[in-house]
Amino acid sequence: MIPGQFDYVRPADMAETLRILKDREGEAKLLSGGYSLLPLIKLRLAQPALLVDLRDVAGLDGIAETDDYLRIGARATHRQIHEMPMVRDRYPLLHDVTAVIGDPQVRNWGTIGGSVAHADPASDWPAVLLATSSTIICRSQSRERAIAAREFFLDTFTTAIEPTEVLTEIRIPRRPRGAGGAYQKLERKVGDFATVGVAAVVRLGANGRIESAGIGLTGVAETPFAATDAEAILAGNAPAEELFRKAAAAAGAQSRPAGDVRGPVEYKRAMAAELTVRALRTAVERALANA
Repeated sequence: MIPGQFDYVRPADMAETLRILKDREGEAKLLSGGYSLLPLIKLRLAQPALLVDLRDVAGLDGIAETDDYLRIGARATHRQIHEMPMVRDRYPLLHDVTAVIGDPQVRNWGTIGGSVAHADPASDWPAVLLATSSTIICRSQSRERAIAAREFFLDTFTTAIEPTEVLTEIRIPRRPRGAGGAYQKLERKVGDFATVGVAAVVRLGANGRIESAGIGLTGVAETPFAATDAEAILAGNAPAEELFRKAAAAAGAQSRPAGDVRGPVEYKRAMAAELTVRALRTAVERALANA
């Protein structure tokens, strides 16, 4: 397919970007990595009047740890995140997910902000942000907003970002002692979107019981979601295979997959449950190693 006509601008800084978004409110799409947006434009599933290229906007690709969270700039690439020693050593959940996003080309050019803002219902990052209860920062000319990940993904390709805002950074809570996380993905072929993706985070108390748990699923509903029923089952209990299976069954039941070429509904629900068990096992192993 040939894309429809659109204007293209490449602003020099954030101030110019925000001014353009205000002047052309509702007409513009932001281009970060482009690996999610450009195929839709080619197929005319997205037809923006204006494409705003963020590649010259400085300060959007840094990764730094504060006392409270890991800050990841919106234009940090998947590869940049994956190869950072701090991520490899202290945030294995993020290392998991960045290893299985797309293919090397996608990981080299695709960005976390572009993926999160695009909100594909089968993309990998949303499950991680939901499981970790992360925060998404958006800026406009008039304000900066901090949006909880669990309030951010509204529907298929629909988020809480307003037309005059830019997603500038992701804040992932700093990994405390006794916490561990893992990501499990089922894909039809290497580089594909998730047929099912599950991110799990657990924090163990001094008594060995699960103080808190977060589970995010992707690929099995119209939008990624937190498996709150499963989280409630885990909280306060000692980790065990039977407990994992019970929580996983709740996660599968809470999913709302559609049958398609990747499999029928019941298969996807079963895989959502199985991958939840696997993610929980690894998360607990990592939590014990991080005690």
